Amino acid sequence: MSGKVEKSKISKRIKAFAVLHFVLLLYSIGGISSKLAAQKPFLSAEFVCLYGIVLLILVLYAFLWQQVLKELPLITAYANKAITVVWGLAWGTIIFGEQITPYKALGVFLIVAGIFLVVNSEEEKKDKENGYT
Repeated sequence: MSGKVEKSKISKRIKAFAVLHFVLLLYSIGGISSKLAAQKPFLSAEFVCLYGIVLLILVLYAFLWQQVLKELPLITAYANKAITVVWGLAWGTIIFGEQITPYKALGVFLIVAGIFLVVNSEEEKKDKENGYT
């Protein structure tokens, strides 16, 4: 395989991962809006507006998720979906002043390690199938 074709494939894969993580970041922002809405009086203007944002994010997420699945293997996309827990921890700390405990930090480490192991094993499997190893 020529170097140009290989670089193109790598570039396309990096772009797909960037879009995937943007989509997952967007999805996590829906959680922020949802938590903020839960703090407002039911059916107040603020409540309706914040839940409208949640619905808008979910529609956009659903569309973009389908686009990601066209570019990445299903196992890779779903393994990366766990990163939303990390975003949730970050948003909780930054926006809501929640504390990061050692158990939460350990949980984040395990999630990221799990994502790495799943994605890495999938990549190794693909490389073997394509005769790169």
